[in-house]
Amino acid sequence: MKKLMTWFFLLMLSLTPFVTHAAESDIPLGAGDVLKISVFEQPDLSLEVRVSESGTITYPLIGEVHVSGGTVAQAEQKIASLLEKGGFLKSAHVNIIVAQLQSLQVSILGQVNRPGRYPIDSAKTLADVLALAGGISPEGGDVITLVHTVDGQTLRDQIDLAEMMRTGDLSKNVRVAGGDIVYVERFEKFYIYGQVQRASQYRLEHEMTVLQALSVGGGLSPRGTEKGVKIKRRDANGHIEIINAKHDDLIKPNDVLYVQESFF
Repeated sequence: MKKLMTWFFLLMLSLTPFVTHAAESDIPLGAGDVLKISVFEQPDLSLEVRVSESGTITYPLIGEVHVSGGTVAQAEQKIASLLEKGGFLKSAHVNIIVAQLQSLQVSILGQVNRPGRYPIDSAKTLADVLALAGGISPEGGDVITLVHTVDGQTLRDQIDLAEMMRTGDLSKNVRVAGGDIVYVERFEKFYIYGQVQRASQYRLEHEMTVLQALSVGGGLSPRGTEKGVKIKRRDANGHIEIINAKHDDLIKPNDVLYVQESFF
């Protein structure tokens, strides 16, 4: 049920116009992009070229031109201006078509159905790019890590998708840019063993209690006792502490529940 809700939420987010999609001419160029450049009535100046790692291209007559960070329209104006200032053409009408937008790709990794690199030819939100990767896989958790660069600094943000669903706080549905990395964590687990029907590891749901965890494990076996439930939990220093559990205690990630045998 929870997975169905998550899929529905992602679908709705991807259909909702949270952002105004940018026209292709407004997309900033970057390293790896392949450009098809032509000049009106100048077939000898037609060229297909890839933007270098330094953000430049080499163009006939004028040499190296820096285009990274600017839009297609700005690159057209820059090349036209250099051709005119160099005395090569009186009036240059330059046209650029982006053949490949290699710079505007986002890496979507972790627990998604189709991990990989995806081009984003317009403004995209987190929900948009998750939909590109086929959504979150059954092993995927609620926490999504976004690694991106702002003003030359690499930042790491964690976004709780389930919390965004519950609160409707769409500010967490952030815009994703070229070069960003989206990583979907594996779901958090807890473990249960001892006198229960189905001892195993299970997905940890939001604010799951001891009583709910016992029900996921099929309940107590005929030899189990509710008074003998203990939680084995590793603290910040790596030491294991043993807690006498109450029914309304919250389960934490990687907790181990042990149900003792009744002596009566």
